[in-house]
Amino acid sequence: MSGPSWRAMTAGDLDGVHRLSLRVYPQFFERRDVYADRLALYPQGSLVLDSEGGIGGYAVGHPARLFAPPPLDTVLGRLTEGADALYVHDVALAPELRGLGLVEGGVHALLALADRDRRPAMLVSVNGTPAFWQRFGFAPVDPARLGDKLAPYGEGAIFMLRKAKV
Repeated sequence: MSGPSWRAMTAGDLDGVHRLSLRVYPQFFERRDVYADRLALYPQGSLVLDSEGGIGGYAVGHPARLFAPPPLDTVLGRLTEGADALYVHDVALAPELRGLGLVEGGVHALLALADRDRRPAMLVSVNGTPAFWQRFGFAPVDPARLGDKLAPYGEGAIFMLRKAKV
C-alpha cells in the first residue's frame, strides 16, 4: 500500500467505522446501525480512509432538509422527502493520522456531492472545530434557527452552512 487513501465504504467496513467513531467521538455515541443505515440509503456519501492499520478515517453525508439535522444515534430508514441540502453527518480521522493533510480528501468528496446537485451543505461543528470547517467555506448560523436541535451536541456546538455552488 502506498499510503492512506479514500474509497467508497462497504458493509465490511462498518465494524471498523464504528470502532473509530467510539474512539474519536466517545461523547457522541452512535450505534453501528446508524452507519449501516447511511451506507444503505446514500452509498455515495459514505467513504473510508484505508490505512495500514485498517480504517483510518471516515466521511459520511446524506441529503436532508436545510436547518433540520437528524438527531444523534438515529436510524433514518429512508432519505428525507424534499431534502434540499447535504448534511455532513460525520467526518473522523484517527488521532495518529491527523496533521498529514488526509482529511481534506474525504471532505472534498462529500462537498462535491453537494456541488453536483447545487445544494448547500450543513453540519454541526463539535470539539472546537469551526475554524477547520471555515476552510471549506462553512460559516456559523444563528443558533436560534435550530431551536433545541444542537442540545445533544453539548455546549459549544455550532451549526454551520456552506452555500450552494451555482
